[in-house]
Amino acid sequence: MTEMGGYRDRVAQVDLSGEEVNYHGIDDEDAEKYIGARGLGVKYVFDKGPDVDPLGPENRLAFMTGPLTGTQTVMSGRIALVTKSPLTGTVTDSHHGGWSGARLKWAGLDGVLLDGESDEPVYLFVEDGDVEVRDASHLWGQGVHDTIDQIGEEVDGKVGRDVSVMAIGQGGENQVRYGCVINEDDRASGRGGTGAVMGAKNVKAVVVKSGTNMPKPADPETFQEGYQQAMEVIRESDVTAPNEGGLSMYGTNVLMNATEEMDGLPTKNAKYTSTEAYHDAEGADIEAEQVSGENVRENILVDEPTCHSCPVACKKEVDVNVTHKGQEMNVRTESYEYESAWALGPNSGHSDRDEIARMLEQCNDLGLDTIEAGNMMAMAMEMSEEGKLDGVGHLDWGDSETMIDLIEEIGHRSSDLGDLLAEGPERVADAKDAHGNKLSVKGQTMAAYDPRCMKGMAIAYATSNRGACHLRGYTPAAEILGIPEKVDPYEWEGKGELTATFQDLHAVSDSFDICKFSAFAEGIEEYVLQYNGVTGQDLSEDELFEAGERIYNLERYYNNLAGFEGADDTLPNRFIEGHPDAIPGTGASEGELVELDQLKAEYYESRGWVDGVVPDEKLADLGIDVGPGTGVSAGDSAAPADD
Repeated sequence: MTEMGGYRDRVAQVDLSGEEVNYHGIDDEDAEKYIGARGLGVKYVFDKGPDVDPLGPENRLAFMTGPLTGTQTVMSGRIALVTKSPLTGTVTDSHHGGWSGARLKWAGLDGVLLDGESDEPVYLFVEDGDVEVRDASHLWGQGVHDTIDQIGEEVDGKVGRDVSVMAIGQGGENQVRYGCVINEDDRASGRGGTGAVMGAKNVKAVVVKSGTNMPKPADPETFQEGYQQAMEVIRESDVTAPNEGGLSMYGTNVLMNATEEMDGLPTKNAKYTSTEAYHDAEGADIEAEQVSGENVRENILVDEPTCHSCPVACKKEVDVNVTHKGQEMNVRTESYEYESAWALGPNSGHSDRDEIARMLEQCNDLGLDTIEAGNMMAMAMEMSEEGKLDGVGHLDWGDSETMIDLIEEIGHRSSDLGDLLAEGPERVADAKDAHGNKLSVKGQTMAAYDPRCMKGMAIAYATSNRGACHLRGYTPAAEILGIPEKVDPYEWEGKGELTATFQDLHAVSDSFDICKFSAFAEGIEEYVLQYNGVTGQDLSEDELFEAGERIYNLERYYNNLAGFEGADDTLPNRFIEGHPDAIPGTGASEGELVELDQLKAEYYESRGWVDGVVPDEKLADLGIDVGPGTGVSAGDSAAPADD
């Protein structure tokens, strides 16, 4: 049990197989070691063991808040979904914003753990600290938006005012390996297949009803100092300043033109490092500016909703009219994000702004990860070009009309090609001898930052604990935006230590659970003050950083026990210096490739790992005392082979 501020000290453990709900407090030592949300969620998933089948009843899906979630803390509207990923086989956590995290805390719970598997479709209803399992047979087969509308008619309350709904669509029901969970604000726990796990458990939605019961700081004076300091740096930042900064004005898509200009925008399945290079080489009718945040704001922006306690308002809601196969339709959707627009646009060979909005709306309604869906399109296009999809289907570069149809086929698994692409890049590559066509690490595809241009992003992709990911260690902050200071994006030296620092810092913010974009302005000083103020703790900056390091190592330890080691910390072949399939960068990145061996050696030295494995001495130093240990010593050169 914990008496620290910010926690409700109440977690609901739902046995879906028996439709039983039990409640327990949070162990005080666990709260101190792993904070909450991501960190504590990983600990709870670890407790079920790393050998579970991700789509089996023994896998756990944790909906977790952190001690700062739902408080007055700046940008504290996040919730973490933690599980073993059906896409990668690693532990994964995927966060979303809006108000669902705050409402779960206000409803009296720190988290909800889903165990087992229901015989029939159900949804969970949370109110006043209790969880009720309700029938969802009438909702099964519906998209996210109709599901949310119907639940809104069934429950006493108003969705978006005092009710939040976290639901899956047909993608999760059909166990598309990158199915995701979407809330009423079109905010997605998008990566890693959390929606597929929820679908395998026959859970259609988690519904939360609450008033605004905000936790009070245990140390108001310290909290107020941290809050004021955080607001000051956010207002002064060129990135986060409300109604002025790039993120506030244009959303995450402020980066489209910036990465294009530095030739860091992977295009045509990363054959090129910018749309301009693609156009110059092949005459393609494509231009990154057409799908940029600036273009969106000028032409199709209709609203700028925000999350709990967030002054930045980075979400951009758009309204477009598109014609598909002669049928005119109006599309209004939120979250025209940089990574999503890139994956479904330039990386797939086109820059049709309005049709991308249509695809985003489809993915949100079906419950599909937009990054994975777009990258699977690009992979299929390249495979089609090389004749590797003969007999299954065909997809031409930039064919956005067929992409719209194919997204539906993926979500419903209703065609041979859709069913194949629903399995994700590794399984497609295995089935069609297409390992040279995938842009994945550990089974998850990368985001919109070309590692040939940003060497910090290269090692961040390679060593991410949840597969290729820009959010585990967001080095573009330094390599593009100069936060906390500008570094040369093409230089590999020093990027191992830089990446580890970012990874640990983001493990902290993800465990609080506050928005990662806070780090564009705030630093560890503001984090410590707000955390200590809310919880009543007296942690130093070094102690908080150590907590982030402990969480990152716990994840790596889980993955080691699941069979991952240094060989899995790699990149797609086309990026690696010395690989026969390497494709050097173009334009400003001309000739650039990734010095992967050097980056990994530097990174492992910084981490104290042995060939990607956490040695037992490191576990002991960090106080990680769960599981059997890896059996690796700091003096070993590699992990021992299995007996």
